[in-house]
Amino acid sequence: MAEIKMPRFMITAPGSNTGKTTIVCGLLKALLKKGLQVAAFKSGPDYIDPMFHTKVIGAHSRNLDVYMLGKETTRYLAAKNGKQADISVFEGAMGYYDGLGKDTTASAYDLACTCDVPVILVVNGKGASLSIAAQIKGFKDFRPDSRIVGAILNNINPMTYLYYKEAIEKESGVKLLGYFPVMEDCNFESRHLGLITAEEIGDLQRIVDSLAAQAEKSLDLEAIFQLARAAAPLNYEEKTITPLGKTKIAIAQDRAFCFYYQDALDLLQELGAKLLPFSPLKDSYIPDCDGIILGGGYPELYAKELSSNISLMKQIKEALEQGMPCLAECGGFMYLLQKYITEAAVYEWVGALQGETQMTQKLRRFGYIELEAQQDNVLCRAGERIRGHEFHYSDSTNNGEVFLARKASGKGSWPCVQGGTSLYAGYPHIHLWGNPVFAQNFVRCCCEYANKK
Repeated sequence: MAEIKMPRFMITAPGSNTGKTTIVCGLLKALLKKGLQVAAFKSGPDYIDPMFHTKVIGAHSRNLDVYMLGKETTRYLAAKNGKQADISVFEGAMGYYDGLGKDTTASAYDLACTCDVPVILVVNGKGASLSIAAQIKGFKDFRPDSRIVGAILNNINPMTYLYYKEAIEKESGVKLLGYFPVMEDCNFESRHLGLITAEEIGDLQRIVDSLAAQAEKSLDLEAIFQLARAAAPLNYEEKTITPLGKTKIAIAQDRAFCFYYQDALDLLQELGAKLLPFSPLKDSYIPDCDGIILGGGYPELYAKELSSNISLMKQIKEALEQGMPCLAECGGFMYLLQKYITEAAVYEWVGALQGETQMTQKLRRFGYIELEAQQDNVLCRAGERIRGHEFHYSDSTNNGEVFLARKASGKGSWPCVQGGTSLYAGYPHIHLWGNPVFAQNFVRCCCEYANKK
């Protein structure tokens, strides 16, 4: 068992849409301006918030998902990515205690307990006064090990904050660490999968600078830093990764395909893969490679541009027909199908897989799942499992049946994923650290393909 001193804290809230991400971005930038080296983490499977963290700190933000990774791997990845930082900032997902169904499993609270993180609760102060104390106290006392040691009030003016601060602290037993006023010009827009991505916000730097200036003005940054330094040492088990050989894997990275877990990509590189980014929107050819990764994202928003890049689609199709290994998740899976259909047009896509796809009026799948292979494939043998999640408004006419997905609640299952000895293509998102054997098998397959070329 290893141990490190890792100053850290978590920003969480009673529910979604309370301003967690805006406050976290302001805090990250304010801490950077103090000359601190900062690490950022997001609880749960969300891809988008870490993109904002990454833009702010200039280094990759990481997802820590207790359900998909398990507690030991979660602690290891937190330690691995936080050991060089002066301070690590965790952002919770949804409400603090919201997890799987009727318990707190896989919640931000579960992550805080797993990594022993001091917690700061963000509370919306608009239209309330002493009731804020009741809310803070309720969350603090809901579990005896809540770890809630501070609170920040959002959407509240400075005079109201100063007037009620002492009373709220006395009644709740929790120290207030500052406030944020209403900042209409600093909101991040949303779409069907959550916030729009950081790349799409033209004035992101201005917004972040404004949030940082407000954080410096109205948050007690020194108290927050001391709270983080008081965190107990983090205990974790070291993981040993042995390289399998050298191989080159092309990875789609642009506005259409941008949903990746950085630790999963790091794992592939530790196993011997060199990742070569390319853009299905702009590049005419894929790089010289031994495998392809097509992540999720928003291909439906760029359907015309993608369908116009005929030379790239032709090359991808030919590569897959020749047996080049490919891992395609959600949006990447959609892109490999024959057509994307809208009310206004039909777009020809890669056509490496049989089937068509289109958007629907509601979420088709949402939530954690466990995947069990029904046959041998590029990632694993029949019967092997990995945890993942689905979150999509689209559907296809051929979702595949290489895996069986079971809801984490145990209520419901369905076949999914097209695949074979060189292919994984389906709606489920997986985190390769959830079962490193899957990553090993993919890299090994790419190495074997390279040797055959």
